[in-house]
Amino acid sequence: MSFFENTQKLIDEAAKLAEVPGDILMRLQTPNNVLLFEIPVRMDDGSEKKFQGWRVQHNNALGPYKGGIRFHPDSTLDEVKALASLMTWKTSLMNLPYGGAKGAVAVDPKKLSARELEELSRGYVRAIWKEIGAEKDIPAPDVGTHAQILDWMADEYTHIVGHWTPAAFTGKSPEKGGSYGREVATGFGGYVMLREYLTHAEIKKKENELTVAVQGFGNVGAHIARILFEKGYKVVAISDSKGALYEEGGIDIRKVLQAKEERGVIDRETCYAVSYHEMPCRHFTNEELLTLPVDVLIPAALESQITGGNMEEIQARVILEMANGPITPDADAFLTERGVEIVPDILANGGGVVGSYFEWVQSQSQNYWTEEEVLKRIDQKMTEAFDLTSAVKNKYTTSWRLASYIRAITRVADAMK
Repeated sequence: MSFFENTQKLIDEAAKLAEVPGDILMRLQTPNNVLLFEIPVRMDDGSEKKFQGWRVQHNNALGPYKGGIRFHPDSTLDEVKALASLMTWKTSLMNLPYGGAKGAVAVDPKKLSARELEELSRGYVRAIWKEIGAEKDIPAPDVGTHAQILDWMADEYTHIVGHWTPAAFTGKSPEKGGSYGREVATGFGGYVMLREYLTHAEIKKKENELTVAVQGFGNVGAHIARILFEKGYKVVAISDSKGALYEEGGIDIRKVLQAKEERGVIDRETCYAVSYHEMPCRHFTNEELLTLPVDVLIPAALESQITGGNMEEIQARVILEMANGPITPDADAFLTERGVEIVPDILANGGGVVGSYFEWVQSQSQNYWTEEEVLKRIDQKMTEAFDLTSAVKNKYTTSWRLASYIRAITRVADAMK
């Protein structure tokens, strides 16, 4: 079953419990608009190469479309449609005045020069500029994109429309009207959700007794690992695409960040830089990290990491989904039945879009806040979302995932009515 089909199955199940009318459910299952286009880029060797791009606008019943743009070689229309749908539910769940959208280009950005990457970024905007804007569709960064790319996109949009419109994009650098705290927002929001969950859970360990494993050390994984470390949690394992580290006594995430910056990867040599002891920590694989006997497992990489193939080996008591769709439906059902608590992606990683919302608010008013103020507002918004979802979970006596979808879909369906 594809990522898109997995998402549709969840929507169907939640809509049935929430008694969403059939005609509205049909509209929720289909994106409003699907934009497909090619972006020509003049390569450094003088040749021209065309890259496939997409922008899927899923639903705007609650407000303008909102969603990131990812640059990844394995991107497909199916994936973008699923992610656009997830954004609709995520913005609804977070009580934001947004709908959902997603964009992508099938490209490996690491293989492009800075000039080629800029031309691709600007070309993406030229392909869709008529369909986006501060009150219509507000793109943001995602996998493979970052503040510099969004700066180029915002600049290109300005050249086309003829005036500076900072609220048309979020995830920009502070120098270009971006928000302080935006880079850390997703990871920080994940920490808030884990904190709130543990407050209500039966796990009675203190922070420094709770063991945590984080799969993925990109923007999201690195930030949540650092925040949990600073809050006193025992982060015993981390990984990136090249390898993983395990240290039973806990890993000093500050040392990992420094080693990662110097070496570029998490490898065997990184063990010597971060170990507390004379003997270095264990270096092993990304796949092995998922099966460690930890209290909290945080998949923060890509989708479909926990599947029917490894679900029986999962030993974590709690899974906090910081990636989108990291657990397949069969694995989700198996783990839930076994008593593993799963805080789902649309709830756990909503901090990014909440941070985007506050950047949009600041850009609209041209009044900017400190990082401390931004994170305080994100904390309030995420805590409120957790409490409201918890009430739905108790009402329907169901899982966190289904409760999240019921609440999100109900809000959108009511707006459509």
